[in-house]
Parts: sequence; C-alpha cells; structure tokens
Amino acid sequence: MNLKTTFAQLQGKRIIVVGDVIVDAYIWGDINRISPEAPVPVFEAETEKTGCGGAANVAQNIASLGGNAILVGVIGKDRDGEKLVQMLAEMNLSTIGICVDSERPTSTKTRVIARANTTNFTGRERGSGHHLLRIDRESKQEISIAMRRHLLDIVVSELPDSDAIIFSDYDKGVINAPLISEVMKHAQPYNVPVIVDPKQNNFWSYKNVTAITPNYKEACTAIREEINDVSQLHTIGEKILNRLSLKALLITRDAEGMSLFQRKTDGSLHVENLPPYANIVSDVTGAGDTVVAVFTLALAADADFYSAAVLSSLAGGIVVGKLGCATVTPKELLNAIETGTSISTRLQKRET
Repeated sequence: MNLKTTFAQLQGKRIIVVGDVIVDAYIWGDINRISPEAPVPVFEAETEKTGCGGAANVAQNIASLGGNAILVGVIGKDRDGEKLVQMLAEMNLSTIGICVDSERPTSTKTRVIARANTTNFTGRERGSGHHLLRIDRESKQEISIAMRRHLLDIVVSELPDSDAIIFSDYDKGVINAPLISEVMKHAQPYNVPVIVDPKQNNFWSYKNVTAITPNYKEACTAIREEINDVSQLHTIGEKILNRLSLKALLITRDAEGMSLFQRKTDGSLHVENLPPYANIVSDVTGAGDTVVAVFTLALAADADFYSAAVLSSLAGGIVVGKLGCATVTPKELLNAIETGTSISTRLQKRET
C-alpha cells in the first residue's frame, strides 16, 4: 500500500485506548555545587513541565494525526489527576472513559534533568538534557472488580463505532487477565484489530490479539532468553508469535530499528527487519506509545502489517528527536514519507 494513501486515511479513525494513564512531569535545572550537608550535588530547579504519559500519550498521538481516541483508564482523586483531565481537555480529547478511584494515586513519573552546559560534582560537563533522577508515585495494585466492570462497560458502549482497540499496558494494575478476556470477547464480533503494547505481568494473557509491539528487552524478559544475534531474535520472535497465536509481532529494537514477524500462507515464518529512521536521538521516552498509536491507526485504515510498521517506524524516529513524551504532527509524518525515497523503493520492490 502507498504510504501517502495510508496517511490520508488515518483521519477520523476511532481507536479505543485501554490502559495505564500516567502524568509525566519534568523538572529542569542546574548543578553547580556540592551540598555542605552530604557529599551530593545540589540541584537548582529552574523550569517545570507536565505532560501526558502511558495510555494518555498513546491517545494524544492518535489525536495529533487526526484520529479520534477514546481513552479508558483510571486516575486518583488528587491534583495530578485533575492536571491530567485538564491536559486532555486542552487537546480536545474525550475524558468520558477516565474513571476516578479515591483509593489510589494518579500514576506520576517525575524526571529531574540537568540542562545543557551544566557541570556535575566532578567538574565534568554533562551532555544536553542529562537525566539525573526519576521519581515515581503510583500504585501497582489491581483495580477493584467493580472498577474493572465499569471500564468494560465503557469499552463495550464505544465498540460499535470504533475501528480498533489498543491495550497500553504499563503494569500499573489497571489491566489484568479478566479485563483482557472480556474486552476480547466483546470485540470479536466487530472484527477490529486489537493491538497491545505489553509489559511483563500480563504478557502471556494477550492470546489471539491481532499483534503486540514489545521492545526487545520486554521480549527477552517474556521468553527468559537473551538476544545476542539475529538468529536468536528470530527464535524468540517465533516463540512469541506461536504462543500468543498472533497475526503479527513487531519488536522494536532501539538503534537497530524494528523486526516484523508474520506467518506466510504456507505456515513458514516471515521476518522483515526495518532500519531505524531517526536522525537525532534526544529522548526515547514514550517512543513505544507513538509506535503502537501509528501502527494501530494504519491497520484501522486497512494498511498491511508491513506498511503499518514502516509508518510507525517513521513516526518513532521523529519523536525520539524530541524531549519527553511527544507527538508527531501530520506535517512531520508526511514530510518523512516524502523524503524517504529509500522507503518508497523498498515498498515497491516488496510489492513486486
């Protein structure tokens, strides 16, 4: 499929995003001295910024490219939860699927970052945007049965008008095996793609979904094997593909690009390795959110798995050049498609 055609068809696709919504906070500042109280650097905070992370970042990536995201998740009854709702409203994202649980905090990740030209306590210059510390405030307890049923009711009510489902799983307790099973049961009659960005706890609960998009570390952890060469990568990929009965498996591999696993009509394994499309890597935070969002949007627009993978790889290459959880604009993605002559050539050769 022509990538420009797929790109044009992303508009208006309605995607249900079920998962762990997270507030991503950033504090920038300088380190110029050692504390007199202990041998530790003194961080002087200068600037703070808050953004959407986790499933909320997946939703904002969908919206940024003209899709319609229905975000289904849980927040706490706290200031961070209020911030998240406000940020979603500012992006014109529906908050109808955001449920408040007063028994748990809103999942929040705060990153402390030293700015460019900051020196550390040894006197050596740090690189631009050096991450010093991450502070997590969260609960990993499973949500209650009543809350799980409430989330399911929202998903079921939105299914008739939706084009795909994403599970954005960060192991924070919102997604569990019963919820996955129920969502799959209700989605089956609609024949919509169900795509998963998995973590460890529920990895093997996603049997019969359309595809999953783990990174190579998550894939290794699931199989309990290391990837040291391409042969081992293919072995691990095939085991995951078989055990979960997937139509496709997309393993992201950081600087090595991506690997797409599928079955041929004769049942044999077919693997296609996509090169990385990033020119500059500033921050990989949230890149997986962008990949699963664009991959799913493309499948909802009837793209084949390979075209969807290429488009998501292009999008991922754009966001890693930005700091924090970021989104891709339509202009940026279209420009990446138009300037990627090697991509067009590769697609044409593949189709012939």
